[in-house]
Amino acid sequence: MLFDFIVEELAGREPEDPQRIRPLRVALQHQRDNLLAFAGVLDTKLIVIAQAHAIAEPVVREACLLHRLPSTSAAYWQRWNQLRAKLGDKFHRLFDVVSQVMTQTPRSSSLVENLNSRLRTYFTLRRHLGNSYLGLLQFYLNHHCFIRSRCAERQGKSPREVMTGQRHPHWLTLLGLGPLQPQRA
Repeated sequence: MLFDFIVEELAGREPEDPQRIRPLRVALQHQRDNLLAFAGVLDTKLIVIAQAHAIAEPVVREACLLHRLPSTSAAYWQRWNQLRAKLGDKFHRLFDVVSQVMTQTPRSSSLVENLNSRLRTYFTLRRHLGNSYLGLLQFYLNHHCFIRSRCAERQGKSPREVMTGQRHPHWLTLLGLGPLQPQRA
C-alpha cells in the first residue's frame, strides 16, 4: 500500500516536471513486484512458522512487530505481556523462532544502503563518461571481491561467487585482458 501511495503521489506531481518524474514513476510501476519481492520472503517464513506451531498468522506477525520496538520502551513490554498472555507456554519458543527468522532475512534497507555506499563514489564520473561506463561499473562491482564482510563466508569472494557458489577468474581476465601477471619490483 505504501509503494502504491508513493507512485500515486509521483503521478500527482508529474505535471510539475514530466521529463524527470514520469520516467521514475513508470519505472517504479513496472518494477513493483521485483522491488517488493524481499517482503514476500519474510511473509512466507512467518506463514511457515504459524503453520508449524499451530498459531494464527496475525499473532506471529505481532511477534515480528514486537522485535521492531526497542526493548527499553514501555510499549515493548506492554505488547510483550499481551502476547505472552495470548500464547502461554508457546510464547518463548515463538519469540525465539521469529527472532531467528528475522535475523536470517536480509533487510532491504540495509541492502540498499550497502549498494548506495558502493555506488556513491562513482556517480560523479557518470556525467563525464556516459552510460557505457555504467555497464562496466556493474561488471566490476559484480566481480570484484569483498575485502571485508560481517559474514565470514563472503570475505574474499565477489557478489557473483556468493550468488552462484562458483569461483571465477579475476575480473580483468574476464574482460579479455589476459591472465594477470605478477607485479614486478
